[in-house]
Amino acid sequence: MDLFEKIAKRPGPLGQHADRSHGYYMFPKLEGPIGPHMKFMGKERLVWSLNNYLGLANHPEVLKADAEGAAKFGMAYPMGARMMSGNSDYHEELESELAKFIGKEDVILMNYGYQGMVSAIDCLVDRHDVIVYDAESHACIVDGVRLHQGKRFVYTHNNMESLEKQLERATRMVGETGGAILVITEGVFGMSGVQGNLKGIVELKKKFNFRLFVDDAHGIGTMGKTGAGTGEEQGVMDQIDIYFGTFAKSFAGIGGFIGSSKNIVDFLRYNTRSQIFAKSLPMPMVIGALKRLELIRTHPELKDNLWRIVHALQNGLKEAGFNIGITSSPVTPVILSGSIPEATALTHDLRENYGIFCSIVVYPVIPKGMIILRIIPTAVHTLEDVTQTIQAFKEVKEKLTAGKYNVDEIVKMM
Repeated sequence: MDLFEKIAKRPGPLGQHADRSHGYYMFPKLEGPIGPHMKFMGKERLVWSLNNYLGLANHPEVLKADAEGAAKFGMAYPMGARMMSGNSDYHEELESELAKFIGKEDVILMNYGYQGMVSAIDCLVDRHDVIVYDAESHACIVDGVRLHQGKRFVYTHNNMESLEKQLERATRMVGETGGAILVITEGVFGMSGVQGNLKGIVELKKKFNFRLFVDDAHGIGTMGKTGAGTGEEQGVMDQIDIYFGTFAKSFAGIGGFIGSSKNIVDFLRYNTRSQIFAKSLPMPMVIGALKRLELIRTHPELKDNLWRIVHALQNGLKEAGFNIGITSSPVTPVILSGSIPEATALTHDLRENYGIFCSIVVYPVIPKGMIILRIIPTAVHTLEDVTQTIQAFKEVKEKLTAGKYNVDEIVKMM
């Protein structure tokens, strides 16, 4: 069969809906200045779908730093990969300041968060090693694990008994191969908002010899006393052997970083293929990240404002009878029961009649019969935004329960 013919017959679980969903449910276009109120399809919406946790995307000092960095250096500088011709004092300064912030000996910058996790996993282990990872790990972890040529075992989400059993298997295996064990989990799971059980994992170090790699994309900037992440929140930052953070969420930028001991970071610098063979992070993004880090460290009110909105939203939803799971982070999943057609009708109603834009999650990301409205609070939302949203959710939940979001209703509403 011709490759293109084969692809045409298998568009994928999401691609099969492209004709009906593109531009509205998938690949929508939010316009205007980034913030809690933006335009969608020409109308203003209250937006809960941006990972702009601390509201830094449009912070005046951030905009100034970004603009000055671009004006001075352009987007091309420095040209080349870090190892060859793409290094600078600014890149090294950012790595040094990030290392101080998270309490690690050294840090290496990554051009992208997703790519950074995939390539770091590939770099750290060889075919003799065993990876043990959480069943609900993000796709970047799963894809990194897929590259591993050795054995990998998955443990039930946040279940320490399951992890212990897999560590027993892994220990027996590396006894035969002469390899090592790497445990991988998340600081905050981005779909449920649940924290990874880092304390429980660290406790198992007393019984097993392994290293811990934590993807804290949603934790950096939002969790812990200083915002240094979920490890700080749980008091085990020093026991996280390899720490990953992204600039795509709290930092409101792009790129990421990995912190660890100096010898491990040096190993990553000289062996991570995605960094050796890819252009360096552009200077304006590096200078902008330095400003963002400065604001996170010197303005704790940013995180305080975020959590004020988080508590108001999550407490209000629970008081209104909504199931938000067991989130212990800003990520707020509103869990409902219904079909995919009902989910699309509900979302359309929220956007068109209530002026609320939030992300919708359905099968195959979650089990059939479930609908998740995923809410991302930010420091720049208001209590009025919270009140408006809870009232709208109450009304659409009543409609869903009453069966008003059936197929016939979708046709009427469209």
